[in-house]
Amino acid sequence: MQMLMPEPQIFVERTLALIKPDVIDKEEEIEDLILRSGFLIVQKRKLQLSPEQCSNFYADQYGKVFFPNLTAYMSSGPLVAMVLARHCAVSYWKELLGPSNSIRARRTHPHSLRAIYGTDDLRNALHGSLNISSAEREIRFMFPEVILEPIPAGQRARDYLNLYVKPTLLAGLTALCKEKPADPMTWLADWLIEHNPNKPRLQHQTTEEEYQ
Repeated sequence: MQMLMPEPQIFVERTLALIKPDVIDKEEEIEDLILRSGFLIVQKRKLQLSPEQCSNFYADQYGKVFFPNLTAYMSSGPLVAMVLARHCAVSYWKELLGPSNSIRARRTHPHSLRAIYGTDDLRNALHGSLNISSAEREIRFMFPEVILEPIPAGQRARDYLNLYVKPTLLAGLTALCKEKPADPMTWLADWLIEHNPNKPRLQHQTTEEEYQ
């Protein structure tokens, strides 16, 4: 009986996470929880927003009773913005955060981050993107230099593999056979890094700056 293998798919998704001003002292502790929950932090920045910038970021909340308090709270001190990546990043991050009201979170989701670090409905410690389109907009807002492109799938993914991945991998395996190193896995990994046909689009570094 012939085994039918499923088509390869790429499931990487990105979302925006904010550590809000009142819990900035818990930054390392929260980041550790994020990493242990299966996320990769692909971009990180510490910054302080002006009230006007907070108004632009939360433009969809404009006109609501809590809007002035929200912008005042979010501009009251530095915050940490992070781009998180993993399979279904948006929904997993929202699940890890728990309800937006920290008081309700402590009743219904006592192990969620907002239940642990939040104070009330306004000061709920952390932010997460509502959906994929919101994540793209918010990432562009906090990291304007980041290039966001759709993740290839289906025929586009196969074309990309055939055009870029397979030729590079074949050349690397050929060189590996000729070289016959003592540690072939490490040698091939180093070779692929050195001969990567695409420059990385994201820099895995932290910058601390004033957001102007």
